[in-house]
Amino acid sequence: MDGRHLLRRDFGGNGLVELRHQVERSAQDSGLTDLALYRFVVAVNEITTNAVRHGGGHGRLELWRTASRLYCRVTDQGPGLPADHETRRPPPRAVSGRGLWFARQGCERLTIESGALGTTILLQATV
Repeated sequence: MDGRHLLRRDFGGNGLVELRHQVERSAQDSGLTDLALYRFVVAVNEITTNAVRHGGGHGRLELWRTASRLYCRVTDQGPGLPADHETRRPPPRAVSGRGLWFARQGCERLTIESGALGTTILLQATV
């Protein structure tokens, strides 16, 4: 991380709405606008929601900016993703499984590291 931290925060289910608003303000202050801002905030929201639902009930978010990029890292201590997990678009009638797919659509790059000690997802957007 070479950039300046904009936000570091531990979160749980009760704080997701406030966290989403903080991410939106910070991303907007960093230069994201319009559709890029909306998509990035939705992507971060999907990942933080997944951390609460599937990753142990809580997580840690770090948001920072470098010269031309905005990054968000979300870490949880859940059981990790299955090795065969994919981020393809789920079938239209599926009732779940869209979070990672939505997140991947909402940012320039999404990187997943997952194992028995938890999952770390890094999202990237150009500002």
